[in-house]
Amino acid sequence: MSADIQSNSVTISNEEGLHARPASLFAHLANQFHSQISVTRGEESVDGKSILSILTLGATQGVQLIIRAEGLDADQAVQQLSQLVESGFDV
Repeated sequence: MSADIQSNSVTISNEEGLHARPASLFAHLANQFHSQISVTRGEESVDGKSILSILTLGATQGVQLIIRAEGLDADQAVQQLSQLVESGFDV
């Protein structure tokens, strides 16, 4: 079985943007997957498993991000992380 690469574009919908709590939720979920996960805003791409890296994106409401995963569980990772963002980080 070979590694898979998946990506999806999402838009930050919650009013406060991707601040500490949502970044923590995102990184916590990302760390449950074996795949390498990155989050991209424009030309900047960061480690999706690092809270501090995610915070450096400065993603406010309305900002579009690309979630990318590479690995055996990439499809599941991108799907679940996208759902988290699209839900406004309501868990």
